[in-house]
Amino acid sequence: MDTRLIDRERTAERLLTASAKHSFDPDNELDWEAPFDEGAWFWPPELVSLYDTPLWRRMPEEQRIALSRQEVASLCASGVWFETILMQLLLRHTYDLDPTSGHVRYALTEIADECRHSKMFARLITKLGAPTYGPSRLDHAMGRVLKSVSTTPGSFTGTLLAEEILDWMQRLTFPDERVQPLVRGVTRIHVVEEARHIRYAREELRRQMATAPRWELALTRTSSAQAARVIARSLINPKVYATVGLDPQEAVAAARQSPHRREMMRHSAKKLMDFFDEIGLLVGPSRPLWRSSGLL
Repeated sequence: MDTRLIDRERTAERLLTASAKHSFDPDNELDWEAPFDEGAWFWPPELVSLYDTPLWRRMPEEQRIALSRQEVASLCASGVWFETILMQLLLRHTYDLDPTSGHVRYALTEIADECRHSKMFARLITKLGAPTYGPSRLDHAMGRVLKSVSTTPGSFTGTLLAEEILDWMQRLTFPDERVQPLVRGVTRIHVVEEARHIRYAREELRRQMATAPRWELALTRTSSAQAARVIARSLINPKVYATVGLDPQEAVAAARQSPHRREMMRHSAKKLMDFFDEIGLLVGPSRPLWRSSGLL
């Protein structure tokens, strides 16, 4: 057997073992009936889009906390959207592969994890009493196009973009005692299970980039850079600002102009961008697109 396939199988078997030991049922693991704690944040304030802007400094504490509640709902809706696309890409990846292989068995295990995560995020939106924000019509359409034309390495690039940015934020959230216990519980489950998904995607992407033909590499670089732009701008739906009584245009402008927000987004993707650079994703004419995403 090819050494790359042997390595792929070893990785899959380790991840299957970890999945058997460290998987969660959010319906039973979390207390969905407990009321929210009065005065607690729903997201670390430093991760809220308007943090440390002039507009933020004019907002009363109650309104800031209300915005953190709506931004969590927006992130959850985006998470469901991302994971719906990811599940389709993973199934497509396995279509021509041996279903008895550990690699495919782990892909199916990950899909099962993502189903639970999507249900968990949807249930949290309901608990928050928030609208289902989701992506804009344009980004929803862009997602349909991107997942349809995505190459195999592009599929794993998109997976990592969606997972690692949120993972970085959630790793700051679940130990933060200022944040609502239910939100911390949701992020803890997601971080533990996503660590396996990230390893699976990183290792497979490295293998794919080493063997892909030139045309596929070129298409992957461009489509992945565009996916980065779509993902980055879809995290926070502008409607969250109107929900808490802010002018959406003013708030969107404040978030875009915020040095803190820009630095936070770059920091959330720093390790991922270093990895992409290492495997040759950030070269050529796609690099300006990567920069315009705000992640590089």
